[in-house]
Amino acid sequence: MPAGLQAQAGIGLRPQHYNDALANPRDVAFVEVHPENYLCAGGPQHHYLTLVREILPVSFHGVGLSLGGETRPDRTHLERLRGLIDRYQPFRFSEHLAWSSHGGHFFNDLLPLPYTQRNLARMVDHVVETQEALGRQILIENPSLYLGFAESEMSEPEFLAQLAACSGCALLLDINNLYVSAINAGTDPWASLAAFPLWQVGEIHLAGHARQVDADGDVLLIDAHNAPVADAVWQLFAEAVAVMPPVPVLIEWDNDLPAWAELTAEAHSAQSILDLSQPGGRLAAIA
Repeated sequence: MPAGLQAQAGIGLRPQHYNDALANPRDVAFVEVHPENYLCAGGPQHHYLTLVREILPVSFHGVGLSLGGETRPDRTHLERLRGLIDRYQPFRFSEHLAWSSHGGHFFNDLLPLPYTQRNLARMVDHVVETQEALGRQILIENPSLYLGFAESEMSEPEFLAQLAACSGCALLLDINNLYVSAINAGTDPWASLAAFPLWQVGEIHLAGHARQVDADGDVLLIDAHNAPVADAVWQLFAEAVAVMPPVPVLIEWDNDLPAWAELTAEAHSAQSILDLSQPGGRLAAIA
């Protein structure tokens, strides 16, 4: 990781904000992109990312490896990702605790899996294979859940802790996902945070969610990435960074994209909380 990126806030970069990032690189500490959007020989995507990479650190957040699936990671996809990594040298590469393909069919979603010993062993194998192919440690993100599995044999924090310990990966803590999953399950998000293996976290994501209410009055939260970070998620974030080692933090906003100023204001809010979490931060703020 580049020196100084610990406890720094960045944003997910989308094409609508290429020119803004180039014109205002001091507004954020780093940017993150989905590498699957750059699996092409050339074109405007590479033109702009090359320019951005010259002035800002970049991280990759993959969405297509289907590491929780039954089949091994696709070797061709891994080779193409390795080419992108060699080209842009991202300081982080992350993926998801999820699956998105089966039997040659690909789904436009990140689907959950039961937390069983069998799935853990397979996920460990897939993460190890991916790390060997990419030549680096990767981070695995906790999912947003809308249902539970009766066949799960362990909790999500236990599954993730064992995955990191057995594969050598690190974790990406998405605090919005943690909150969404807890509310949808009718459990306490603060207890979920307390149980999370924070010592294995190498990056944090923050995002907004959508709230739906059915005819019976039951609430369902959707990890929509289309709104500002909710107050409860900010509170969980402040609690987390107060007790864990400093790590980079990313604002994810993928749908209904706001203006650059609104997006970077979210990153500045995250940075303010990060600054207060550092030694002397609270005292300096009071003084």
